[in-house]
Amino acid sequence: MKILVLSSEKRVPDYSYVYEYLGKYVDLEVMILSEAAQRNLDRLFKRINFSVFDRILIDLRFEYIYRQVKTLRHLPNVVIYEQDACQNFLKKSRWYGRFSSFYESLPNARIIVTGFEVAERLRKEQLTVDFIVKGYDPTVVFFEDMERDIDLGFIGRTASNIYQERKALLEKLESEDGLRLLRTEEGEPYRKMLNRIRYFVSADIGFGEYMAKNFEAMACGCVLLAWRQGLDEAAIGLEHGVHLLLYSSIEELRGHISMLQQNPVLASQIAENGKLFAEQNLTHRHLAEKLFAVLQKPLIENQSTVSTWQKLMGYFYGE
Repeated sequence: MKILVLSSEKRVPDYSYVYEYLGKYVDLEVMILSEAAQRNLDRLFKRINFSVFDRILIDLRFEYIYRQVKTLRHLPNVVIYEQDACQNFLKKSRWYGRFSSFYESLPNARIIVTGFEVAERLRKEQLTVDFIVKGYDPTVVFFEDMERDIDLGFIGRTASNIYQERKALLEKLESEDGLRLLRTEEGEPYRKMLNRIRYFVSADIGFGEYMAKNFEAMACGCVLLAWRQGLDEAAIGLEHGVHLLLYSSIEELRGHISMLQQNPVLASQIAENGKLFAEQNLTHRHLAEKLFAVLQKPLIENQSTVSTWQKLMGYFYGE
């Protein structure tokens, strides 16, 4: 199987390891596109012979491509990977409802999203959607046997509109419970900071999916305290009290923290179980394996499909 991947320059997180590993399964060609190239796909596509590829995997910034339906709908054998589709259902997001509209305009594309509940909601809109949980890069984020001198911590952003509930909860914990709200550079500084945190508080309130930082914290040996998402825990295989502790209110979270502080043996067991689960299920290698499985699925048949290379060439070259 020959696959073309269209991915973004300076992608965050970096998916180099994902595509390196995917290349062990398929004949893979990866094109890294600048912001300018992503904003003008029509010009780029005129230089690509799509007929030699069995699948085209699009891993591009939604903000750059969502207005380019006319160009994208003429591509054959398309699979779209999107890690921000949860914003389709967040009313405070600028992208509220726009993912649905975009995907409905591409009826012959297979969509991959990173939340189980998000996938279920999009399937109800008659879209062809697969779920692959986010992962982490084990070459960058891993356990180090360091002193855990930060008892309660969080690393990440709180400034965006979609993080208002996260911000409110974390700031309350900061002022009343001694939570450390932290920011670091990517790579080694981030890993070192995670390895200093004993209990990592994740507050992805209302997202309907798990952000990658949850699994990065687990991989670094933190006890993960995660906002309960509902459907995704079972879909991922996460077990409350085994790999992490789940909460749905600040009172429940405080109860967990008190219990862990009084039972360090249990805390160590959860941290170790979480680390092993992340290492065995949630690395970018596992993500690549799941991508490969989806890419092998049958193509979507639809009367509106531009099914021949001649039609595609006619569109791009005006024949």
